[in-house]
Amino acid sequence: MCGITGIFNRDGKPVSPILLQQMTDMLVHRGPDGEGVYTDGCMGLGHRRLAIIDLSPAGHQPMTTPDGRYTICYNGEVYNFRELRSQLEAMGHVFRSRTDSEVVLHAYAQWGLDCFEKFNGMFALAIWDSAPKELILARDRYGIKPLYYTQQGQTVLFGSEIKAILAHPAYDTALNLEALVEYLTFQNFLSDKTLFQDIQLLPAGTFLKIKLKEDNLAQPHAYFDFNFEESNHKISQAEYLEELDRLFRQAVNRQLISDVPVGAYLSGGMDSGSIAAIASGQLPQMKTFTIGFDLHSASGMELAFDEREKAEYMSYLFQTEHYEMVLKAGDMERVLSKMAWHLEEPRVGQSYPNFYAAKLAGKFGKVVLSGAGGDELFGGYPWRYYRAVVNDSFDDYVDKYYQFWQRLIPQETMPSVLQPIWPLVSHVDTRDIFKNVFTHHAAKLHGPTDSINHSLYFECKTFLHGLLVMEDKLSMAHGLETRVPFLDNDLVDFAMRLPVSMKLANLTEVVRINENASGYKPAQFFEKTRDGKLLLRQMMRRYIPESVTEDVKQGFSAPDASWFKGESMAYVRELLFNKDARIYQFLDSKTIQSLVTDHLEGRENRRLLIWSLLYLEHWCDVFLTRQPAPQLAIGLSLGHPMYTTRGGAVR
Repeated sequence: MCGITGIFNRDGKPVSPILLQQMTDMLVHRGPDGEGVYTDGCMGLGHRRLAIIDLSPAGHQPMTTPDGRYTICYNGEVYNFRELRSQLEAMGHVFRSRTDSEVVLHAYAQWGLDCFEKFNGMFALAIWDSAPKELILARDRYGIKPLYYTQQGQTVLFGSEIKAILAHPAYDTALNLEALVEYLTFQNFLSDKTLFQDIQLLPAGTFLKIKLKEDNLAQPHAYFDFNFEESNHKISQAEYLEELDRLFRQAVNRQLISDVPVGAYLSGGMDSGSIAAIASGQLPQMKTFTIGFDLHSASGMELAFDEREKAEYMSYLFQTEHYEMVLKAGDMERVLSKMAWHLEEPRVGQSYPNFYAAKLAGKFGKVVLSGAGGDELFGGYPWRYYRAVVNDSFDDYVDKYYQFWQRLIPQETMPSVLQPIWPLVSHVDTRDIFKNVFTHHAAKLHGPTDSINHSLYFECKTFLHGLLVMEDKLSMAHGLETRVPFLDNDLVDFAMRLPVSMKLANLTEVVRINENASGYKPAQFFEKTRDGKLLLRQMMRRYIPESVTEDVKQGFSAPDASWFKGESMAYVRELLFNKDARIYQFLDSKTIQSLVTDHLEGRENRRLLIWSLLYLEHWCDVFLTRQPAPQLAIGLSLGHPMYTTRGGAVR
């Protein structure tokens, strides 16, 4: 697990070692255990190392093949590297380390671009082929590890985080207004855009080949995509259950490989609980971590947001060494600037509890297991899917689900919210952005089951991807590697083929209501959170208490709806009712303040919007100002100067 960055001057000019070092220094928090830079004329690679497997100097990167042709700069863990190494050794390859990164390098030398399909794990990498002067960038199947890139003139810049790109003078920081519309609609980015003009996120499951002396970048090539389609080979539910159990245990055990201790998040829910149950059987006295919330000023459904009691009970059952942190109103304010610096681009909800969770886990180790992916793969959000379960056509499905996923600003309100810049962004069609997610998934819908599989596809491509990018940034801010056992290749392949009837309990009833009650929306099922993940729940009863597997689903969220109109109200007013707030360069203050007032006075729950506005204000202060802010970067304590953007502006 590491940080990577690089420069490719496609006009053949030599790379500046000084600039390459500056870019590498921006990623010190991702790799406090070592650094390396490599130059080959027009190509430069920079690496920061977080040593997890083979802690010796033999794992130093960038790493070059013995013949000098291929050089890799790699971030991630490929869990099946030992099997691949055995295959490569049988073909004559000789290894100097015990690292997975050297196996990945030799795999590319042996199999070329086909090697990515063989990897079971998470990675973002750059491989320089010095013979044809060709750069390969690639990301893992699911996008667990991020990789950003931009072309400025004839210079291609890339990095695990955007801040590495900002350190190069060829890039001048500016807000991407089209991406802003996308974010304010979905509270996420469904395309490869970022808030930074001309900086793109390489899509998950793709590679990009960049050649010398070519003017334009090629399009990324997909080597993997999700495909939720039930298998024609039907087996009994009992057989499905046994296979799921085998694959789940295999996935967790695969991801325990490490030369440093492995811990686990223990949220109180069944996904993280089941992972901890399996892992603790292999790792005696494993450390587990829980974030709780002070609920003295919470109300309504937020009174159930603290799950420490359930997590403590599971820690007792699994005999883990357990640690907790309790967040209060005010903890968000204390961390937002630092968090904006590390997260760079906001995604999928209030994520500051994740920042504190990583901070807690990072005090006790370098590796932590997470339960992310269980909901998206096994149907954990039925109240979402049921909103678009009966459709006349694919476009009918798109209209219904698009309407639901407008999480912040509905389309009809956007012109007034973006009034200062509306002429510049009125052409942005967020429905088309939404529909384009399905470009490579079958558009034909033959019934409710196909609609559900479309929704699962959409959420894996967008919502899960956003969660993974967020988790990577916030964990690596603390030099912590997060592993995701649910995203084991074999387990994902199984989940995509699993019949919908083994994921959802109430689909038949919802279909009947849709078909027989004209204009009636089955609202009573939208919030029925004990539905979903049927087979997974059944399997997990073998490992965790039934009181957990049958409990109402609870997301990982602070009681911000209460705090924003209570103890944090003064902070919200200070930032968002300030006439000089930076966000009002592109947002209409009167419209925004009216929407916020609706929440503060209890008329609407707009906690997601308020969080996003607060984050955007801090983002502007961090990235669009000339003022240095050395307190923002954790790595500065090690003596690395923070880069200040050159005349950042809105354009």
